[in-house]
Amino acid sequence: MNGFSLAPVLRDRRLWLFAAISAASAATGFRLVPDAMALPIVTTTGYWCVLAAFVLFARALWGTYRDDLASVRRSGVRAFDWATLGVIAFGGTVLIVHESFGFKIVMDEVMLVGTSMNMHFTRTVLAPIRGADVQGVFRIFEGVLDKRQLFFPFLVSILHDLIGYRPENAFVLNAILAFVFLALVNALGRKLAGRMAGWLGVALFTGLPLLGQNATGAGFELLNIVMILATMLLGARYVERRDGPSFCAFCYSAMLLTQVRYESAIFLVPVAAIILWVWAREGRATLPWPVMVLPLLMVHCALHMRIFDIRASSWQLQSKPEFSKPFSVSYVTDNVAHALGFLFGKSSDQPNSLELSALGCVALIFFILLAVKKARTLPGESPASLVCLIFSVGFAAQLGIMMCYFWGRFDDPVIRRLSLPTLLWMVVAVLAVLPQFPRPAVVKALLGAAVLGILAQGVPSMASHAYNQEYLAGLETQWRCQFMADQPQKDYLAIDNDSILWVTHQVSATSVGAAISRKVDLAFFMRTHTFSNVFVFQRYLVDPDTGKMTIREGDDLGPDYVLEPVRAERLQTLTQTRMSRLVEIRDGKGVITTPEPDRVVPKDRAAIDKAREAYLENFLRRLP
Repeated sequence: MNGFSLAPVLRDRRLWLFAAISAASAATGFRLVPDAMALPIVTTTGYWCVLAAFVLFARALWGTYRDDLASVRRSGVRAFDWATLGVIAFGGTVLIVHESFGFKIVMDEVMLVGTSMNMHFTRTVLAPIRGADVQGVFRIFEGVLDKRQLFFPFLVSILHDLIGYRPENAFVLNAILAFVFLALVNALGRKLAGRMAGWLGVALFTGLPLLGQNATGAGFELLNIVMILATMLLGARYVERRDGPSFCAFCYSAMLLTQVRYESAIFLVPVAAIILWVWAREGRATLPWPVMVLPLLMVHCALHMRIFDIRASSWQLQSKPEFSKPFSVSYVTDNVAHALGFLFGKSSDQPNSLELSALGCVALIFFILLAVKKARTLPGESPASLVCLIFSVGFAAQLGIMMCYFWGRFDDPVIRRLSLPTLLWMVVAVLAVLPQFPRPAVVKALLGAAVLGILAQGVPSMASHAYNQEYLAGLETQWRCQFMADQPQKDYLAIDNDSILWVTHQVSATSVGAAISRKVDLAFFMRTHTFSNVFVFQRYLVDPDTGKMTIREGDDLGPDYVLEPVRAERLQTLTQTRMSRLVEIRDGKGVITTPEPDRVVPKDRAAIDKAREAYLENFLRRLP
């Protein structure tokens, strides 16, 4: 149909049924379920909801791409653009070979891996905080529901299911996603401006060290921009085909996108706009059954978001005492200055791409002017161009939210990764305005400049990765991981306030506070030689004037715990990172970790078994 009217759509009873299901799901998730029940429901049902959504998404993808895949099979090797595959392979390889694999943003990534661990072992959504080896089997005794959404840990848990549990599977997933992302960038560029435009998009991201940093880490930022791109491409396919399978794939891609990062829910606005656009053009609503049940599979997302109300600490305002609220327009000026500091800072200080920043900023100006110009002629736009124009609303809103965020400084080592959607918007803008310059020489010149940028800035910056050295928490996490790798067995106990890192590596661990409060229990384990060693992680701060070392607040076990340093290293100026062995524990009367006198072992088998059961029960009760 060439008309444009929502009136026939609004008369469709299925639309009102869908609206009722959506309203009931939202009311249930945000209001009707009591706070005391909200998080336990997510814990027990979250995995299964994401699994159901993922299966329906895969089913929809198969339905919409089945004929395309059959055509590829019939054509054989002739169906592949080998030059483009080579460009993508080269770009992905550059991104992952110059950075070491490891945890880059500690709390986010360790919590995500921990959640995937519980999803794999117990199908529950918890990050483990207490775990220990019990007779050769590592058991998780306590966990906490993390505030981060579930799609990334779910995918990591799938890898655990397929190839066995390893914390490093998160790195495997992101390495794969790096190639997938570049392939999607190429596909969008090709749809917008031709084959070489796709190569240009790949080249611009290949020269971005920040992307390489995330491709070799365990965070969910790369999955976030993969899902944004996938949703855009599936939206273009839906605009072009306007059939049930493409509609289902588009809707479920958008739904899973909202389950990567919290603020990605803003992209539901352009998704809804595209759907209404197609329905108005068609004069009817398309609502197959998988879409009708989609709101029900998002109830756990609404319940999960209530964690910010239930636990005020989830906003992490305690990390920045100078701020009193998470969002404010008053933060914009300062955050914009820091964003420019990231985009145009020295490559030794920031994992940026000066070429992408400059080209992207200019392209965004042209793109916004182009969007205003084409607002009246949208029906004549190609599906890919239409989707890019509408999705720009989502990109702009996401950037606006980041600029109003109290911790929205893009040049901060912890926050740089939040700039990736904006950088994606810049590249989309570059690709979208290229058709306004139809001369092939323009694309070739930009492609040549992008390749030069990879060689002149991208590779040297990634190779030196000096921008990683200022984030001490990341360096210490890598240091701990190396310490674990150097131990011949995992039969020791670690005392560390970041105990989740050790638990995800299936090492028995407890926090400093727990070790202090359970001194008697810890002494029991030392007397009975339950653990081959008890190691304590601590950070010391060095006074630049006196050279005196002071232990970081929260790391000190106190004078009753006698430590023997086993490894120490200065990972950053004026700090010393230290691993010590707990030698003995004292109280006012003396040493309480001295082994007790030998006892007579019963000769009766039943008595032996009874003694073992009693010991095991006592062991489990005392575990730190």
